Amino acid sequence: MIKADLINKIAKEMDISKQEAETGVNLFFQTIKEAIERGEEIELRGFGSFRFRQREARSGRNPRTGEPVQVPSKKVLYFKPSKHLKNLFNK
Repeated sequence: MIKADLINKIAKEMDISKQEAETGVNLFFQTIKEAIERGEEIELRGFGSFRFRQREARSGRNPRTGEPVQVPSKKVLYFKPSKHLKNLFNK
């Protein structure tokens, strides 16, 4: 499913115009993006959560030369599906 499919589904189910559905979908995604930029965790009950994990600095290798390189620490965004969502695809 792509964003356009989601917009069409919402417009049909809610009996609203595609423009109104698109505005709602864009607002939803924009709100999530802004929360992520502020470093907030996002929890959507019954669906899952977006959280940050801190990866520590580590040693790695350059795949071309094989030389060791130092990989700096960084924050990584990850999605953790809810228990309900996990059960849907692990039947």
